[in-house]
Formats: sequence, C-alpha cells, structure tokens
Amino acid sequence: MPTAPDPRPLTGEPLALDLLNTRWNREGATQDLLADTDGLAVWLAANGLDDRYAPEEAVLRHLLQARDALKAVVDGPAEEGAPLVDAVLAHGRIRAGLTAQGPVERPEFGDPSWGPAWLAARNYLELLATAPDRIRMCAHEACVLHFFDTSRNGTRRWCSMAACGNRAKASRHYARSRS
Repeated sequence: MPTAPDPRPLTGEPLALDLLNTRWNREGATQDLLADTDGLAVWLAANGLDDRYAPEEAVLRHLLQARDALKAVVDGPAEEGAPLVDAVLAHGRIRAGLTAQGPVERPEFGDPSWGPAWLAARNYLELLATAPDRIRMCAHEACVLHFFDTSRNGTRRWCSMAACGNRAKASRHYARSRS
C-alpha cells in the first residue's frame, strides 16, 4: 500500500535528526508528521524501515518517546536528556555475529515495536561518536529543524539555503535598504 508523500521541508538527515524533524513550523503553526499512524507510515517509508516495522500505535508511542528524549538531549543540557535517551536504549541491544561475508552487528529487541525508536536513539550515539559539533539546529529564529553539517568546512547554518537561508538574506537586505 503506497504511503502519502512526505510533507516535511527537510528530509534525508540521519535517522535521529530526521525523527526530530517530524515536527516543523509552517506559516507560524507547528506541524507534526507523527500525529497519527498515517504519518508514522510516511516516516517509516522515508527511512527504509517500512519493510521491518508496521505503522502501529505501539511503534508510534515509542517513537514519540524517543523524539522527546532526543529533543531534550539535543536542545537542552545533555545531563538532563541523557537518562531519557538511555530509557529508550534500554529496550534493545546489539548482538555481534559472524557471517560468510564477515562480522555483523544486529539489533535485538525484547519488544519489536521499540525498533524504530531504539534505532533513532542509537543513531544519535553514532553521530556523537562521529562529530558531535556537526549536530546543529537551524540558525533561523522561527525554524525548529535540525541537521548534521556535512559541509567541507563545517559552517552550515541553515536547514536549507533555499528556505531559511534565503529568508535571512532577504531580511538583511531589507534592513540595509531601509537604512
């Protein structure tokens, strides 16, 4: 069954940040992709998880818990958000194994409905291990989106140059022209 198109202004970020970006502002109103299981289906499909996880209420509930935990740790003091992320991570683990192709690591969950939430929380740990200073919030004051800065020099400021970056440039130009 095909899912609806993804309405979010920023997609394609690492899983943890993509989960945070399921809430965004449009024309002064907060939008939430995860308001229901239809939106969950869109998010699962966008992240290639729809073949492993069904858009069910339990998955949605756990994913919302993970989103709140990630928001607390990314936007606030890490020591306050860390126990919330740990609570999500407590529902899964990595099992090491060996295949004909070589070593593998497989996530395991006592309750599979925790899968997407756990994977997002685990991805956040991977981002922290890779480049914690590259986890950013858009610099536009009205934007709530997050991104992982993959620019060469690490100076990206906007979720999208076409949207927030352009608005900031236009605002500066207007302010200069009024002077």
